[in-house]
Amino acid sequence: MYLPALVFEIGIGAMMPVLVVSAGQLGADLATAAVITALLPIGRIIADLPAGAIAARLGDRLAMILASAIAVVGMAMLALAPSLALLGLGALLLGATDAVYALARQSYLTESVPVLMRARALSTLGGVHRIGLFIGPFAGAAIAHLTGSTPAIYWLGVATSILAALVVLVATDPDPRRKERPLPAGLLAVVREHRRTLSTLGIAVLLVGATRGARMTVVPLWAEHLELGAATTSLVFGIAGGIDMLLFYPAGKIMDLKGRRAIAVPSMLVMGVAMVLIPLTSTAGGLTAAALLLGFGNGIGSGVIMTLGADTAPPHARAQYLGAWRLLADLGNAGGPLIVSAGAALGSIALGITAMGPIAGATAAALARWVPGHPPPAKART
Repeated sequence: MYLPALVFEIGIGAMMPVLVVSAGQLGADLATAAVITALLPIGRIIADLPAGAIAARLGDRLAMILASAIAVVGMAMLALAPSLALLGLGALLLGATDAVYALARQSYLTESVPVLMRARALSTLGGVHRIGLFIGPFAGAAIAHLTGSTPAIYWLGVATSILAALVVLVATDPDPRRKERPLPAGLLAVVREHRRTLSTLGIAVLLVGATRGARMTVVPLWAEHLELGAATTSLVFGIAGGIDMLLFYPAGKIMDLKGRRAIAVPSMLVMGVAMVLIPLTSTAGGLTAAALLLGFGNGIGSGVIMTLGADTAPPHARAQYLGAWRLLADLGNAGGPLIVSAGAALGSIALGITAMGPIAGATAAALARWVPGHPPPAKART
């Protein structure tokens, strides 16, 4: 579950900071570049619900190999894109592959890990994701420096996608019986059964997704506004990912011992402060400091969305429920960058970034209201 995710996310991490740069090289203004970046989470939204059916029918192993193959196509499109339309389509495909990967891994760990260690297991999965995103920008910066070419970074993504598929191919399926199980209940029936949770805690998760989605956009966009260049942007992005990466296990342990709220609320408050500070920076050093604070807030919240989804998922329809759960989070992920791009369209990228501060504060309030204050009871099992 962890190793293929690490390899795959290295390519994604290398690609993310330079997608804005590629859009600019093809003639996009900042608002259009933000929309191109938002196509990554939009791709996840489109694939969230089908991802559950794919993982259930094919099993985790084949689903991940299929996602890797599509990621190869998406990365190659980004490298060769002669227009903004093809650049956006490549980003859309990569978002879809990420949805399949994420749901298959989360569903397996939710089923396999005892509930008293659930947050640590899922936070570790989130940590592996962050480690890949940390390594990726530095690898991308090195490739860009050595070749002097932005498309070379996407070819690195092609290589990591192929390697991720090979890792899965030579590994055994962790649960070969999965393909023999009946498919979960229909999506609409699952949503109706759990509509109260999805319309309360699910809305809080949507707001978490919006804050996190904006995080992936604001640093590259503000770096482009400051004209820092592709290599410097990758370095700032990667340094911020370093503090993010270090906190996943402590965050999971606190959630297991003290409850999910003890991590979820502080995470959003810290991210909100960082969002307000970023537009106040005017140098690479200042942006790096604000990005580090943003990474700290995101890092202490590692795995919280997956853990809350696992806590509330019904065992008889886990894949379908998690598909709906991830859809809410990914709707937020797409909405965050669009809020930032709306500010740019109004003539002020700073306004769009600053607006995420109050949104993060509202998210903290929603989590404080609906997240249980204590861990699940010891007798609970997946």
